[in-house]
Amino acid sequence: MLAPLLLAAMLMLPQAGAAEKLVILRGLDAYMPIPEDNPLTPEKVALGRELFFDKQLSRDRSISCGTCHDPKRVFTDDKPVAVGVFKRKGNRRTPTLVNRGYGKTFFWDGRITGLEKQVVQPILAEKEMDLTLEEVILRLKQEPRYRRWFQQVFHREIHSEDLGRALASYVRTILSGDSPYDRYVEGRRKALSKEARQGLRLFRGKAGCVPCHAGLNFTDEDFHNTGVAWRGGQLLDPGRYKVTEREKDLGAFKTPLLREVARRAPYMHDGSIETLEKVIEFYNDGGIRNPYLDREMRPLKLTEDEQQALLVFLHSLNGVIREGM
Repeated sequence: MLAPLLLAAMLMLPQAGAAEKLVILRGLDAYMPIPEDNPLTPEKVALGRELFFDKQLSRDRSISCGTCHDPKRVFTDDKPVAVGVFKRKGNRRTPTLVNRGYGKTFFWDGRITGLEKQVVQPILAEKEMDLTLEEVILRLKQEPRYRRWFQQVFHREIHSEDLGRALASYVRTILSGDSPYDRYVEGRRKALSKEARQGLRLFRGKAGCVPCHAGLNFTDEDFHNTGVAWRGGQLLDPGRYKVTEREKDLGAFKTPLLREVARRAPYMHDGSIETLEKVIEFYNDGGIRNPYLDREMRPLKLTEDEQQALLVFLHSLNGVIREGM
């Protein structure tokens, strides 16, 4: 899946007097927001990648970040909800990490606003990796290679803030782009089949997808109640409300990006919908009625042929995936 780069734009990022390059794939924004105190460098990305796949970062040394965010599965997994150390089950689906360098908030409820803070949360979570930062740093300090590596990259002893900086740097390099849709937008009409082009028209029109799935990553980075968390007349997960305590956010969850969507079943925040076909049926029915249902949710009245065309278009958002520098 980590296919070679075809064509791309180049993003120049400053690093200690030199110019390092992160390859930005066709279809993505050439500007990626990167904190001034954490410039992207190949050495830092390499360290972050090593940490990402190191099982020492989990309590029983059984899983790494890459266990749930599997590169072979578009940096997510095939489970309805995340499974952590000692087979502990979480409450929500593992989100993909592709293009999260463009993200504004993180997790399904948006409770974290910075990638450097987000990347360490799974390490701390009891149902995920279940370690304290002090324990992680102690483990890393016991390895000479990590002591040398952190010293080389950050010019000081291993520190919890630098752990977050290294992991965030690697995550920023996980990109998806250069899809048939992107080539079509550039003027290659034959990049999309006739049925996919019909699906695109439906996506932008009758199917009403664009209000939420907007922009180059097909997400408004906002939160919506589609009724997924509403079962048997009750709300099973408060969603965004737990962060804001605003009634309008009850049962609202972050809009997932649609790049690579056909490759990362199951769907929704709880993994409750098994296939993309059933996702389309769910939205065609107008979601699940509840007192807090998003105003954009309504029956779409798509025919079977229109639903199939929409499905074909969504498959056209599968592209090239790159990671690292």
